[in-house]
Amino acid sequence: MIERLFTGVRLIHPAPAAAVVTLSAALGAILAAQAGLPLDERWLFTVLSVTGSQIFTGATNDLADRDRDEAARPEKPLPSGDLSLNAAAWIASGGLALQLAASWQVGLLPLALGAVASGSALAYNLALSRTPFSAVPYLISFGILPAWIAAGVGIPIERVLPAIPLVAPFAVAAHLANTLRDFEADAAGGSRSMAQVLGRQASRQLAVGLALAVGIGVGVALLIGGRVTPLSAGLGVVGLAAVAQGWTSERRLWYGVLVAAVCWTAAWALSTAA
Repeated sequence: MIERLFTGVRLIHPAPAAAVVTLSAALGAILAAQAGLPLDERWLFTVLSVTGSQIFTGATNDLADRDRDEAARPEKPLPSGDLSLNAAAWIASGGLALQLAASWQVGLLPLALGAVASGSALAYNLALSRTPFSAVPYLISFGILPAWIAAGVGIPIERVLPAIPLVAPFAVAAHLANTLRDFEADAAGGSRSMAQVLGRQASRQLAVGLALAVGIGVGVALLIGGRVTPLSAGLGVVGLAAVAQGWTSERRLWYGVLVAAVCWTAAWALSTAA
């Protein structure tokens, strides 16, 4: 039973899923606290909704890539035979059901925003991941996330609008960092994703540069606004270091980007006045 559960967790890409859920939970909690709102069922349902979306996204990604993974990633749950297609489909369906049911509890706006974010991720999995437009779903889904969380916990969306322009370059950095991990296998399979078009070295340098620019941008914006605190400054530095150490290692870059996303979101949220 434990082994089957672990296999199901592997299907949903646990590291990025955990990072997104953690980021969303922290952002929702901080925004609610700053607005004087209780950490009630709205926050819980919002976190559950994001969790469902991550389960759905990860499972459908492996379902869509199962044939290519047989050659490139035979150790993954589907090509290895550790998990059946039927079980993977049920996991994906369960994730989507959790997202929609949880979102329904907090209103039509978060329901709609979450549906667009998951629909964008599905478009990536089914069609866009191996095209030059592979970064577009990242732009959409990452861009929607702050507004989705704000609407879910009952905060006006205008509150998070200043963060959205910084999301776009970071979304591209995250996409490049993710695809670089499978660069050779994707190239052998005929992929023409953004990373393949740009080339390996250029993609890595662009990912690091964009991520660092976002981190510096967050810091400058908070400094100009007189909102820097020791805690937010410390989080900012940790995020910058996490990204910088990925300059020569694509694997470290990917995990560095995940760490930076959590650190910089927390720094921004903690430094924003209620």
